[in-house]
Amino acid sequence: MKLFILAILTAAVFANAREIEFEIDLMVQTATLRVGEKAAWSFPISSGGEHTPTPTGDFKVLRKRRTHFSTLYGTLVSSTGRILSHDAKGFEVLPEGTRFIPAPMHFFIEFERGAAIHAGTLPGYPASHGCVRLNRADAEFCFEKLEVGDPIRIKGHAPYKEAGKKTGKRTSAGPPRLLNSKK
Repeated sequence: MKLFILAILTAAVFANAREIEFEIDLMVQTATLRVGEKAAWSFPISSGGEHTPTPTGDFKVLRKRRTHFSTLYGTLVSSTGRILSHDAKGFEVLPEGTRFIPAPMHFFIEFERGAAIHAGTLPGYPASHGCVRLNRADAEFCFEKLEVGDPIRIKGHAPYKEAGKKTGKRTSAGPPRLLNSKK
């Protein structure tokens, strides 16, 4: 029943206009999908880490891919299938007898070459290689709502000194949090 009501509210909000903006606040590790001048939905994120920050500024959705794999980052696996590293880099020379498995980036929404919004792990602090991670349910929701050309604004500075400390934000799957639904 809750999902049905959410679907009706979503349809009502989006039926009025295509005036959409996706805003990311790096300081509070939150994204907001705005419709018109009002906030509509809020999502926890994990942005780029201290050495691989998420770019800031005004962007547009360049392309979308439901299923995408990183060309740079992934997992290093031995010939027997044992995982040797979850933080392997595809551009490094691989040790003999190993293989590189690219990291999945489902519901990929690219806003700058090499930077995107996609499904991923949310540890509660900035931990990505520059992309903006959402939990899978939120990434799918945003993937369905955003279109190529829609604006994305990224502001603030990630709290790197707090890295490793959990923010306490929701990280499990579930419907996006509706902030308001004025008609």
